[in-house]
Amino acid sequence: MFKVIQTNKVASPLGPYVQGSIFNNIMFISGQIGLNKKYNFLNKNITEETMFILNNINHILQEGEFKVNNIIKTTVYVTDIHDLKKINIAYENFFLNHNSKFPTRSCVQVVNLPYGANLEIEAIAMKNL
Repeated sequence: MFKVIQTNKVASPLGPYVQGSIFNNIMFISGQIGLNKKYNFLNKNITEETMFILNNINHILQEGEFKVNNIIKTTVYVTDIHDLKKINIAYENFFLNHNSKFPTRSCVQVVNLPYGANLEIEAIAMKNL
């Protein structure tokens, strides 16, 4: 079973991809950046940007009838590794506020992200059969 996931609670993709997809009991969420539904970037601090992105991931999860606790892996792309401490605080608070375990995670500093974003997070979630 393959299903495409799209929600109007977050910005539509800016390229030829979908917000998420489900194959059997696994959801793959495309990288999310700090872009609101009007396609404006958040000009806020990295902590608020992190929370905004994680909340968007949660909206996509909910559209596919998944929960934050189903996340098993995230990948964080950041343009300034010095922001990692602030990102970690927001990340930790997000998962704790959802009574969720922490998933495995990779964090990679990159030179640039699409559309000048500072941060991008993608996720994989899995439901028990």
